[in-house]
Amino acid sequence: MTDKPVTLAVIIGAHGVAGEVRLKLFGEGAETLKGYKSFDVGGRVLTLKSVRPGPNGAVARFAEIGNRSDAESLRGTELTIPRSALPALDEGEYYHVDLIGLPCVSSEGEALGAIVAVENFGAGDIIEIERPGVEGKGGKRFMAPMHAVTLADGQAVIEAAFAA
Repeated sequence: MTDKPVTLAVIIGAHGVAGEVRLKLFGEGAETLKGYKSFDVGGRVLTLKSVRPGPNGAVARFAEIGNRSDAESLRGTELTIPRSALPALDEGEYYHVDLIGLPCVSSEGEALGAIVAVENFGAGDIIEIERPGVEGKGGKRFMAPMHAVTLADGQAVIEAAFAA
């Protein structure tokens, strides 16, 4: 496992005039951000002072942001932490970030490609797999429901019924 940065939220705009920001969350909710005191934002550190549920996710205050102009200038900024800062997982659990880049094979051993994204459109996790490119062209992508996937020996194994 590498210690790559994991994005927990992105700043989507200012909230009020005192420097608070609105956040789009990628985790379990505003409360989970309280477990982290600071976030990397492209080499700069933002120190979390407070966070609460808000419109479209959460509203946060950072020590380094003192007014609306500073808050607006950070629109689109991702709040990241190192992968090692995430809580340990139980057997059979995984973080989406750990799946990206894993090679995929069918249950019959056919190489299918690599995981490029994990999506959730409301009915459960779906992995997006990109087949290897040919003749200088990018590979085609397809999706498979996560329940059809098992992880084994550093690769994802897709049930044959979902192999594209």
